[in-house]
Amino acid sequence: MLDLNFIREHPDEIKEALSKLNTVAPIDDILSLDVRRRETIKEAERLKAQRNTVSKEIARMKDNDARQRAIVEMRETGERIKELDDELRQIEGELNALLYEVPNMPHPDVPVGPDESANVIVRTWGEPPTFAFQPAPHYELGEKLGIIDFERGVKLSGSRFYVLRNQGARLQRALIAWMIDLHVRQGYSEVYPPFVVREQCMWNTGQMPKFGENLYRDFEDDLWMIPTAEVPVTNLYMDEILEAEQLPINHVAYTPCFRREKMSAGKETRGIKRGHQFDKVEMVKFCTPETSDEELQRLTDNAEEVCRELKLPYRVVQMCTGDLSFTAAIKYDVEIWAAGIREWLEVSSCSSFRDFQARRANIRYRPDPQAKPEFVHTLNGSGLGLPRVMIAVLENYQQENGSVIVPEVLRPYMHGIEVIQ
Repeated sequence: MLDLNFIREHPDEIKEALSKLNTVAPIDDILSLDVRRRETIKEAERLKAQRNTVSKEIARMKDNDARQRAIVEMRETGERIKELDDELRQIEGELNALLYEVPNMPHPDVPVGPDESANVIVRTWGEPPTFAFQPAPHYELGEKLGIIDFERGVKLSGSRFYVLRNQGARLQRALIAWMIDLHVRQGYSEVYPPFVVREQCMWNTGQMPKFGENLYRDFEDDLWMIPTAEVPVTNLYMDEILEAEQLPINHVAYTPCFRREKMSAGKETRGIKRGHQFDKVEMVKFCTPETSDEELQRLTDNAEEVCRELKLPYRVVQMCTGDLSFTAAIKYDVEIWAAGIREWLEVSSCSSFRDFQARRANIRYRPDPQAKPEFVHTLNGSGLGLPRVMIAVLENYQQENGSVIVPEVLRPYMHGIEVIQ
């Protein structure tokens, strides 16, 4: 959420910045409601001051007729104040609803472009593997090895669901445990949050209102299944004031993630690339505004280290303005090469939201003990997202006989299994 005072003072700057996102934000409507809000507050406060003054005069009046007239007048004034208070609540409700619709402003370092075609590859690591045979896609490998069961996944839950079996399930579990351990060594503290949250948590991190149709929810208890660990972990500190010495706070969490994937309709969905349920390890940072750019680079490198340790070729792509998410001010995607389907697969989006989420969730800190609280900056990035890492491991480490070599760093987590066959 953008600061209302900033919108009021810099409307043209905001409009220009948001125009680069190829989106239309209701800035003029916000300004109009803001004027009505301030005028209503001013009138209500004038009448309340008048009522206080006259009430004191009534107590000193000796003329009974004048006193009764004043009482009637103040009763009418009280009714008008109530009308203004009701009007103010309605205006503020409409104003907050519009503020929630305004996306984050892009960071000055974000390249300007209309869509993903203008994204910039900032670096690459490793070389795609070469084979003396035609590498198979993961969905063929998985079925032949008996580690991915698509038919029974659909039988249980419908399209875009699958079952991992035997060494496939163990490989997934090994990846999760190893990635968490790696990030803990990088300086993150592990948390294990609930997988359902209250609706306000979704608003705080920016999933609502834009992505509401892509979320699963329990209407009876008004709980929402999380689309990413970003939601519960970021909201750990909502409505709190942190001390400067606590920052930066670095958390890592494993959760399953639930998304309807309506927005990916028409895209290639064969295999396990796009599912309604998937596992992910997520990194979340809380820091001061002065250090957020540096923390974003550190966060991105922490995600890249997972790829390097797994010896998976990857590239880092910076999103242009036309391809930024609703909440991100600046974002880098980490993409790994999958040799079987011959695609670069996004396995992490490392984003800085600056104070956008913190303002929604009311997460602040004191620069020093006597200072006025300020909003923190929040960042997050996958570290990494399953099942696309599974795809890359299966396809890049496959052998001609259909077996798959287990990456060396995962073998202790696989009880010494070196080859899936």
